[in-house]
Amino acid sequence: MTLIKRLGPLVLFLSISSHIQSTFAQGKYEWKQVSAGGYNYKYVTNDPMQTRFYKLKNGLTVMLSPNKKEPRIAVKIAVRAGSNTDPKDHTGLAHYLEHLLFKGTDKFGSLDWNKEKPLLDKIEGLYEQYNATKDEDKRKEIYKEIDNVSGEASKYAIANEYDKLMTSIGAQGTNAHTWVEETVYEEDIPSNSIDKFLKIQAERFRNPIFRIFHTELEAVYEEKNRSLDNDGNKMNEAMHYYLFPTHNYGQQTTLGTIDHLKNPSLKAIREYYNQYYVPNNMSIIMSGDFNPDELVKKIDAQFAYMQPKPVAEYKPAAEQPITEAIVKDIYGPSAENMRICFRTPAEGTRDALMLQLISSILSNGTAGVFDLNLNKQQKLQSAGAGMQQYKDYGIFILFGTPKEGQSLEEVKKILISQLDVLKKGDFDEALIKAIVANAKLSEIQNLEQNGARANALMSAFISNKGEGWKQNVSSLDEQAKITKQEIVNYANKFFGEGYVVLYKRKGEDKNILKVEKPAITPVETNAGKQSDFVRMINNMPESPIKPQWLDFKKDIQKGKVGNADLFYAQNKENESFRLFYSFDMGSWNSKSLPLSAAYLSFLGTDKYTAEAISKEFYNIACSFSMNTSNEQTTISISGLHENFEKAVALFEHIIANCKADEDALISLKGRVMNDRANNKLSKEMIMYGLTSYATYGAKNPFNYTLSNEEVSKLKAEDLVGVLHNLMNYKHYLIYFGPKSKTEITASLLELHKMPAEFRTYDAGLKFERMKQMENKVLFADYDMVQSEIKWERNASKYDPAIEPTVDLFNGYFGGGMGSVVFQTIRESKALAYSTFAAMATPNKKEDPFSITAYVGCQSDKMNEAVSSMNELLNVLPLSEKAFDAAKKSLLQDIETQRITQDGPIGVYLAAQKKGLNYDIRKYKYETLQKLTFDNLRKLHQQELANKPYAYCVVASDKRVKVEDLNKIGKVNKLSLEDIFGY
Repeated sequence: MTLIKRLGPLVLFLSISSHIQSTFAQGKYEWKQVSAGGYNYKYVTNDPMQTRFYKLKNGLTVMLSPNKKEPRIAVKIAVRAGSNTDPKDHTGLAHYLEHLLFKGTDKFGSLDWNKEKPLLDKIEGLYEQYNATKDEDKRKEIYKEIDNVSGEASKYAIANEYDKLMTSIGAQGTNAHTWVEETVYEEDIPSNSIDKFLKIQAERFRNPIFRIFHTELEAVYEEKNRSLDNDGNKMNEAMHYYLFPTHNYGQQTTLGTIDHLKNPSLKAIREYYNQYYVPNNMSIIMSGDFNPDELVKKIDAQFAYMQPKPVAEYKPAAEQPITEAIVKDIYGPSAENMRICFRTPAEGTRDALMLQLISSILSNGTAGVFDLNLNKQQKLQSAGAGMQQYKDYGIFILFGTPKEGQSLEEVKKILISQLDVLKKGDFDEALIKAIVANAKLSEIQNLEQNGARANALMSAFISNKGEGWKQNVSSLDEQAKITKQEIVNYANKFFGEGYVVLYKRKGEDKNILKVEKPAITPVETNAGKQSDFVRMINNMPESPIKPQWLDFKKDIQKGKVGNADLFYAQNKENESFRLFYSFDMGSWNSKSLPLSAAYLSFLGTDKYTAEAISKEFYNIACSFSMNTSNEQTTISISGLHENFEKAVALFEHIIANCKADEDALISLKGRVMNDRANNKLSKEMIMYGLTSYATYGAKNPFNYTLSNEEVSKLKAEDLVGVLHNLMNYKHYLIYFGPKSKTEITASLLELHKMPAEFRTYDAGLKFERMKQMENKVLFADYDMVQSEIKWERNASKYDPAIEPTVDLFNGYFGGGMGSVVFQTIRESKALAYSTFAAMATPNKKEDPFSITAYVGCQSDKMNEAVSSMNELLNVLPLSEKAFDAAKKSLLQDIETQRITQDGPIGVYLAAQKKGLNYDIRKYKYETLQKLTFDNLRKLHQQELANKPYAYCVVASDKRVKVEDLNKIGKVNKLSLEDIFGY
């Protein structure tokens, strides 16, 4: 389950093509209906996505948005059903139904349906008995029988044959998510596989079979347990619960209650499927390389079997107004933060439009009220505002994180004070125009991505079956008409005393429970077997797609700007630009360089305050950033090209003339110290530190940082001096925009002043990767239900010749749902919700390959999970069908990949770091076709099997036994200071 935030409307600011440019200028948005290819469809005039909205005879909605940039298609199959429509006595049902839609039908996923069906019927009956039984001893007896019959049924099941199917046709990103009003199935497919894809999907929804159920339900249990360890998830659930005391938004969580998860009903799941998975409640949404006239006929032909059925929409009683503040405390081990949450009106209303604009006035990342008054002035650790919009209501959220020494109550007071600023109108009316301009610029970039297009259409379907697309397309133009006075009037009316305040406090959550692990016998997965349906799909013809290679001599345009190299790519699609200054030095050259980069955001010059700089950039729809990694520092400037000279000149002025600000540095130091303390409360950061420790040893890149004492001694003039001198160091430029190379060279020679001779970089510290000689355990204690285990090992030195084998091995062994690791650890043994394993290719020729494996599981499953992963690391199972599918998928990925815009420059620079002067994809493509399973077996034996590993474990020492860890290897329980270096 993925929580998704509804995307805003996709509206074009500048033309994507001459056709769109001419129509957009009319400034009108109207529904039109036409006929083409024997089908009627609707469209909205001046829709930059040129979406066609079809309604087939059986009521199925089809939304098609052509985009010919690459031979791929993003797909969303959306159902207007989620936790809102779960039965009251079976919450979580929509979500685990989503999981079961990957299990196949009577035609695929089964070796012998006639023999499998009676066993599945028996399992369904046993679950009904299990539900009706209250006596725990009898329940255990029934579950033991469920486990036994499930084992028999699994002999006829082919686990994850759906994923194998999708892999075989070159699909990427096979996934699904469930949320309050939606269940959505997601794919990204090659355009030449559309016939196969549609046949598979039509079959998938024809008669889904709920096989291998009890192990999949265990995966849902794991997902629930992971949510209990996630403080952000607990805040989300509390936010919905208190804002919506009546509506199912608040009263039914997507993952369901523990009690309901323990008492599933296959009968209830089938009834739910029959009620909501009907054509008049579903949409097929596609964006990509296709002819819509031809595609709609194919969709109609495959899905015509679906019969319409009335669907009763969820009609909740209206929520009563919140008349006073509701204040609640949420506890957990992560860093403290807080939210102020207001319930908002329905999607598509004038109120929702106003509140979307108000959220950007308060917080847009650059020049909003919060951005300037709180973040820029460092009055809090961080602050922001945003909207979560649903069909019936929405949520307006103010959120803040305290600085060191600040209470959560003080954060609340500061956030509320900024609402008073809004109510008084203490903001520039020009901000509204700037918000719209920046939003439209953002949408230009979204239009380039099929996934973003499909996601926007999906949201429109879920909220109103797509009927509001005209409103979506025109919404930014409508926002541009809103005046400052209207905003002020609305803010004074809306932001009253009725809201929910949530304080996320550090402390033990005494209410936390977990879904207990039932006794499960590993089931058969039949990994190497195949149904007749799959053979039929594989035998269907498809038109070949010819891969395209880069020729670095022809495709990489180089030049000079003074003594700096220039890499150039022309933007022929729209009027946006990107400019990068790149330095081959980073924190390994200077520990304080990242602090200088962070400090820049808070500095003014002799002409501008820091706040004025943010306003200037935002008003011209441009931005800049400075980011420092271990060995690289990159400055990026981007935005509307008509303001290119203004943006670059402004940045050059800032970097050369920024002034030391002692107060800003004091605040920055305090925030850095607080960030460091908060990082020590994050299990993700702790695991990141453990893996760096495992790779490099006690002194490693993760903890190579300034000590707290060194931070406290930093001087403003020293940090500013680094910034003033930065352009004196060797760097190169990358430009992507509409100007010709000659024009941009002349422009940059004028704007970007450089020394006659570059300074050399300060010598950087080099970290040597460890050679693991024996198994060891690096353990970090963390208060959580789950345990997180990572295997780390440095392998052989980099050799481009084995990259194709490594890629194929990863696809076969530890990548997607059809991989050996996933099939064994999750599908067969139900030991983890999340698991993977891969051999990582280094970014530099000096670095070796490395091995990473991962399992996130309940603490009481850790020993079994570790044993299962180790078995796979030592013995590589053979499945010819899975091997062939993995190889075909990789070949199709390469065939359909199109490297555009400034992408070729990135590929070229990455190749240079590996010592290559050619596009390695061509070598991979040619080599992959010759590889056999013996190549994978040899790689596995040489690099993974029977090798020592560093086991990184983040878990509660109250739930994991030290003696169990000692069986794995020598245990080193690391302190937070060991891990973080401060």
